Amino acid sequence: MRTIQLKEVAQHNKKDDIWLILYGKVYDLTDFLPEHPGGESIILQLGGTDATEEFDLIHSLDIIGRFLSSDMCIGQVEPVKTTVEYNNMENNSNQKQLTAIITSDSNKEKPIPLTLDTIPSIEEMQNTFDFQSVAKQVLKSTAYSYFSSGSGDNMTMRENHNAYHRIWFRPQIMVDVSKVDMSTEMLGAKVSLPLYISATSFCKMAHPEGEKALARATGNQGIIQMIPTLASCSLGEITGARIHSKQPQWLQLYVSTDRKMTQRIIQQAEKNGIQGLFITVDRAIVGPRGRSRNDKDMFNDEGGIQKVLSNERGTTSNILPLFVDPSLNWNDIAWFKSITKIPIILKGVQRWEDAVLAWRHGCAGIVLSNHGGRQLDFAPSPIEILPEVMDALKREGCNLKKDFEVYIDGGIRRGSDIFKALALGAKGVGIGRPALYALSCYGEKGVEHLLNLLRNEFEMTMRLMGTKSIKDIEPDMVDIRNLKDHFVANPTDHLSKYTYERLKPRGNLSRL
Repeated sequence: MRTIQLKEVAQHNKKDDIWLILYGKVYDLTDFLPEHPGGESIILQLGGTDATEEFDLIHSLDIIGRFLSSDMCIGQVEPVKTTVEYNNMENNSNQKQLTAIITSDSNKEKPIPLTLDTIPSIEEMQNTFDFQSVAKQVLKSTAYSYFSSGSGDNMTMRENHNAYHRIWFRPQIMVDVSKVDMSTEMLGAKVSLPLYISATSFCKMAHPEGEKALARATGNQGIIQMIPTLASCSLGEITGARIHSKQPQWLQLYVSTDRKMTQRIIQQAEKNGIQGLFITVDRAIVGPRGRSRNDKDMFNDEGGIQKVLSNERGTTSNILPLFVDPSLNWNDIAWFKSITKIPIILKGVQRWEDAVLAWRHGCAGIVLSNHGGRQLDFAPSPIEILPEVMDALKREGCNLKKDFEVYIDGGIRRGSDIFKALALGAKGVGIGRPALYALSCYGEKGVEHLLNLLRNEFEMTMRLMGTKSIKDIEPDMVDIRNLKDHFVANPTDHLSKYTYERLKPRGNLSRL
């Protein structure tokens, strides 16, 4: 393989002649440009440069072999020493940060922005909102905008959490709670807590270890990780990060218009020991993501990752056919069941009628979810529809203890929220953003600390509610009379209020 100098690579930066450096190798992407699933613009912008950092944020390494033919690799770049510089990076606090700038001869290391002497110790993190407040200062503004933004005016995203404030407890007393058992089973797997980390795309934007760090953290804590289709690491890397061979993991699946591709993903999941297939059904198209209108850089023509992210929301992006199939319908369930023995769960159910249909079509369960408030604004919060879903399934004769499991995600920020969801019938709950924020601040240990906080809050709630085990949690332990009343006065949740970054009209973002 011939060695190519950087100055030669830099000359090939036009649409009809474009080269990129990835992991120390030079690729001629001229013919591949119109086929790039993420669109042409990001490649054109990075043409003639080392795009490893931008690529690594959202792709797994094995994707090169799947999309780029061997003849596209035309050489390797000359070795350049690794340098470390101090930069004043733009963020909310304008604090000095250390950035390790890794060049082509050091592909195993990753650039990690570290706040110097300013980030609170992990012991100071006392709740999920503490992690978010630190993540806002540590993450790149584009990454934080992507993780934190919702759809439209963020009404559904905020309602997901606010709805829990309309549920009040009815504690029972004089119960021996000297010993409390929080363990349960989810899809046949024993877990220490009825909580899982839900699928969130592009975890390397939070931390260089991405989904691998989440795999280790969940394994150490005895809970389940749901792996995303759009993971930053390959499925093999993530399953290979298990702390033991029997550690349960699930896979979230975006159904492709190319069903052969979908079948290959499912077969790979089976090969890697995945124990649950969660098919996303609330994404017929990509929702109108706000991308946090406070972030001025999101509207620049400069920068790297925002170009990739903005492609996801654009209806003209070529990436949509790969990961969104608007033709997905109930008749497809039979096909999924014919090609895999992995239990099939529909993720994104938002009304009781569809929950019943999922049961009738032989699914193993559902996740009540609105995609974290990132799809249809004003879709109902999952906790609001949970009671009517449980009632409908019981009327249908569904055995909710053996044959069908109902999960819920969205807005869960406290251990008491977990209790409320279980009291209303959920088998378990998923968290997404809180895990990303903890990961971005403190890595794997941060995620474990977050899980321990939720575990301790849940245990305390169980004791104060007079419940010794999960099976003791009953619907009559919560008061939901105001749950559907969106106009009832809620107590102010100051932590949520002050970590939420309000949307602003474009005129307020002017640089003039």
